[in-house]
Amino acid sequence: MSDNLHKYRSLTAFLPDLKRKGLILLTGARQTGKTTLAKKHYKGLRYINLDAPENREVLKAVASANWSRDIGPAVIDEAQKEPEIFEKIKYAFDAQGISTSVLLGSSQILLIKKIRESLAGRISIYEIWPLMLSELFATGQNDYQNPLCDQLLSAADVNDVLANIPAVLLETENLKRREAQEHLFCWGGMPALLHLPPQERFKWLKDYEYTYLERDLGDLARLDDLEPFRKFQKLSALRSAQLLSYAEIARDAGISVDTARRYLEYLRLSYQVILLQPYHSNLTSSVVKTPKLYWLDIGLLRQLSGNKEGREGGLYETMVVAEIVKWIKTAQRECEIYFYRTRAGMEVDVLLQTAKGVIGVEIKSRDRLAAKDTTGLKAIAKKLGAKWKAGIVLYNGDEIRKIEEPDIWAVPSHRFFG
Repeated sequence: MSDNLHKYRSLTAFLPDLKRKGLILLTGARQTGKTTLAKKHYKGLRYINLDAPENREVLKAVASANWSRDIGPAVIDEAQKEPEIFEKIKYAFDAQGISTSVLLGSSQILLIKKIRESLAGRISIYEIWPLMLSELFATGQNDYQNPLCDQLLSAADVNDVLANIPAVLLETENLKRREAQEHLFCWGGMPALLHLPPQERFKWLKDYEYTYLERDLGDLARLDDLEPFRKFQKLSALRSAQLLSYAEIARDAGISVDTARRYLEYLRLSYQVILLQPYHSNLTSSVVKTPKLYWLDIGLLRQLSGNKEGREGGLYETMVVAEIVKWIKTAQRECEIYFYRTRAGMEVDVLLQTAKGVIGVEIKSRDRLAAKDTTGLKAIAKKLGAKWKAGIVLYNGDEIRKIEEPDIWAVPSHRFFG
């Protein structure tokens, strides 16, 4: 894996520039690169970090009427640390004293609350995630391309896209994509890990775990005792890619079901996990209605679960689902993501509902596929009828090929995301 220290971030292409009037919120988990990206993309603006108490005191003392003169358009990091600034920025923006400002922060719940109260209708929200495979693969902006999955989400005909790209890649190009996927699968996508030798990476991830507990969780909740949450966090990591039972995880953590729901919401709001919902359409009355839990970064998942070398299917599935979610959120594509499972056991790992139809995705960590791997896709295609767009089996092989009707393709995961 390349140790290029500053990877091109695909969000760059979607961020507004300074010519466009409006306020911008850039949010995401701690250490995902918000500050680096904002300083680079908005280098014409002054940078103020509210982690520093003295900066908070200065901004607190600035009168609303003087904000545009004394502060002006700026990148304000950890904006949630000083809630009074939201009203002052609103005043300056409405008075046309400033045409833009960029707010950064990792505490989603506090930021969104203040935006709803003060800046609704004035601000655009962008989320940055841990590095994606497409970002890890590219050496810089000049050779970066949006991943294949983006073409498939927007294409009217998936067959047309997949039939007109090489079925296999030359070894050198294929190997680079595989190396990027291997890094993602072993270490996750935290940018700081690219700076470190492998033997120091789990130490960094362990430190991140404690920093998260002390800082992000401190912003979200005032817990007198962090130990129950710490135990819950580890139990959640062990359940990634599984159906979520609040009663079961609450019992194992020794907490109430209500507390389990609250703790999981803290993890979701701080960009640690997602809950994948079951497909909402009534295709059958026997469908499972429980969500599935996924961690968004494999490196953090491995650190929390203690599974530092495992290669089982649940880890691979977690990586794939996280990559899909990260891309849809980054590019702000009009696409909803679900899973489908009946009580009888028929399932499809992912359903992507686009404006042009539904794409079914099966996830297999093997490098060779079997006939049974398309069973769920064929069944859901029949149920969806005209809503069916295509089926994709993501696997660990090297060849893109059509394997079944109706429109079911095998696609290597390192090419789907690379």
